Amino acid sequence: MFDKIADLETRFGELESLLSDPEVLANQVEFRKLSKEHAGLTELIAAYREYKKVLSDIEGNKELLKEPDQEMREMAQAELETLEERREQLESEIQVLLLPKDPNDDKSVVLEIRAGTGGDESALFAGDLFRMYSRFAETNRWKVEVISASESERGGFKEVIALVEGDGVFAKLKYESGTHRVQRVPETEAQGRIHTSACTVAVMPEAEDIDIDINPADLKIDVYRSSGAGGQHVNTTDSAVRITHIPTGTVVACQEERSQIKNRAKAMKVLKSRILDNIVMEQNAKMAADRKSQVGSGDRSERIRTYNFPQGRMTDHRIGLTLYRLDSIMAGDIAEIADSLRAHYQMEALQAQSEGM
Repeated sequence: MFDKIADLETRFGELESLLSDPEVLANQVEFRKLSKEHAGLTELIAAYREYKKVLSDIEGNKELLKEPDQEMREMAQAELETLEERREQLESEIQVLLLPKDPNDDKSVVLEIRAGTGGDESALFAGDLFRMYSRFAETNRWKVEVISASESERGGFKEVIALVEGDGVFAKLKYESGTHRVQRVPETEAQGRIHTSACTVAVMPEAEDIDIDINPADLKIDVYRSSGAGGQHVNTTDSAVRITHIPTGTVVACQEERSQIKNRAKAMKVLKSRILDNIVMEQNAKMAADRKSQVGSGDRSERIRTYNFPQGRMTDHRIGLTLYRLDSIMAGDIAEIADSLRAHYQMEALQAQSEGM
């Protein structure tokens, strides 16, 4: 393992030299590519260099244990115990950092929330989930831009699609994909009975031009008049855009902007992200057939989480995590959930890696 890291450290040094090379600086495509590779190695190399220093300090303290001065030996022993603990911590950290990285982790995402079973209550919950993610985005200084939304008559959304832009968005939100179930008493329920409804959440990495190439000939683009709120302009201008990817049958519509050009650009972002997401899911499914469990697949066919309002409880069924602070969770305080899911799937990946050795 450490032979591999030593090679990576050599590569890290090469990258530092290349990034200061005038020829590389003049080539922005190459510069961005090398910068990304350098950033991907920075945390690992820092941990490895600290690990080497800790090993050196351990050897130094072992030598001090041979000193005739008792006080010196006691100090060396105390420091040695601390160093050994740090060594174990760094070994665990390095193992995690060596796991194959998801190339999409640093990307922005397309977030889609759809009301499912439960009628109006499901649509209201879709609105609650969208607010939860929007507030979580605010705490991370991410930008949320609604691409399309179909509002329910009683509030909430039948469907809402948004672009969430920022650093590492996919890494923190990718395990949110799936069916979210809510248990609560609807406002229209006179007898106080608890109803169960559900929404589906899809989190897709934003596709870049280098990720997926779409042939313009494979697209059918329709323009039409927008409907809904927006004043006279919305109803009299063909600004809404619907794009169909003929080979896959994927359809995306956008009418949030008054400009047809802007709606088309937004619709293309979602279209590319959906197609890329389908490709990734197909690849994950193939890998799942070759091993026991599919790590981090975000299978959307299964219920992943329950929000029980009468008990103020949230349960994530994949990892058995239960928290009794539903109010703060719905207010966007979901960092603990995201971190717990990431740690869980990292441990699964480590176990799968060790079993494969």
